[in-house]
Amino acid sequence: MRATDIIMKKRGTKIRTEEGGQTLSGSTTLSAEEIAFLVKGYVDGTIPDYQISAFLMAVYFNGMTFEETGILTDCMLHSGNVIQLHGYEKDGLKGPFVDKHSTGGVGDKISLPLAPIAACCGIQVPMMSGRALGHTGGTLDKLESIEGYRTSLSPDEFRALIARTGYAMTGQTKEIVPADRLLYALRDVTGTVESVPLITASILSKKVAEGSDCLVFDVKCGSGAFMKSLPDAKLLAEFLVKTANAMGKKASALITNMSTPLGQKIGNFLEIEETVECLKGKGPADVMEETYTLAKEMVLLGGKAASDKEAEQMCRNAVDSGAALEKFLENIKDQGGNPEKVLEQCGKRRSAFKTELKAEQDGFIFIDAYKTGLAGVTLGVGRNKTTDAVCPDAGMILHRTSGEYVKKGETIMEIFGKNDGCLGEAKDALGRAVTYSPEAPQKSPIIYTVIK
Repeated sequence: MRATDIIMKKRGTKIRTEEGGQTLSGSTTLSAEEIAFLVKGYVDGTIPDYQISAFLMAVYFNGMTFEETGILTDCMLHSGNVIQLHGYEKDGLKGPFVDKHSTGGVGDKISLPLAPIAACCGIQVPMMSGRALGHTGGTLDKLESIEGYRTSLSPDEFRALIARTGYAMTGQTKEIVPADRLLYALRDVTGTVESVPLITASILSKKVAEGSDCLVFDVKCGSGAFMKSLPDAKLLAEFLVKTANAMGKKASALITNMSTPLGQKIGNFLEIEETVECLKGKGPADVMEETYTLAKEMVLLGGKAASDKEAEQMCRNAVDSGAALEKFLENIKDQGGNPEKVLEQCGKRRSAFKTELKAEQDGFIFIDAYKTGLAGVTLGVGRNKTTDAVCPDAGMILHRTSGEYVKKGETIMEIFGKNDGCLGEAKDALGRAVTYSPEAPQKSPIIYTVIK
């Protein structure tokens, strides 16, 4: 078996037309053995970057079937260690094991209130999360803004915390899905990140590796999302659900709005603060709606409720009773943080480097998520490279959100930076993120549709 032959098979062949031009014949579906050969060869170093780059580009242009995508996902999954959760019933790991994955956005802190709510409903949540990159935030960076919070858990620690509290939050280690780490870095520099089959294999290989039986996907759509249009978001959602099903996992996907920032607080500790507000039942309406809808899906997939209505009521009861907040604080303590200190810092912990963005004119405003996220990188919320540091206290507090009417001179947002020097550039960028209209905009839904 040769890598070149497999690349050519997926690439297709140029054939001469009767008119003397050229056209590309359809690429051929790859076998499990051919996909496994490429993945194994890349991980062990026998197939070089330039050949895998050619393969990625062939997939980018010609796609993959659901079956091929499932095979690629499985090969990536078994390129390293897989966390086993079944077989530990005597230690308290009884399942159902259900997790949620978001494709990323601005102000997207949904995983933080979601996990304790689901855990209160009898779901065990093994959550493997990522870091901020580009304009999108990262769950691990938010959690690590809590002093002492550990996100590097061994498999034994991960299992023990899930058994004790109902959920645990960890990062991807070098031993888990190494093929994904290598392929993602190559996709980033070869212009193939947007390929739906490659996105699907990347997401699913990590999610299955953490031990989940059921998966709920939050596929963001809009300017601040990876998928800008609804048709593209639906395609990715369908690929994720059908590929997960092909791997024996129950799955559903929500397509949610990421045209404007989610919630009112954007930043690492600021989003921990908004999580506490949500778990007290006082969070922003968009965050609460999305959290309850995703939590309901997790409860349904896990078989803990017989209907949508019952599942949603269970989730709301978890918040109204205070149990979900207690569960969140318990997790903070489990993973090395001080829950009392977190509560004491809420509403007070801010960067000393501060400015404000005021309305330039009267009108109804719209705040663009992508431009806001880029300004957040300047402030220190996110990073341009994986090696960049983030500032836990940087971010933005929105006093006015999209669709609201403002008067000239009114404060739209407070802005907090990593230093004084970044504030001017970020403020200018945020000024460009806000547009004004004399008429009230048509209200967009928070959740577009559910794919099952």
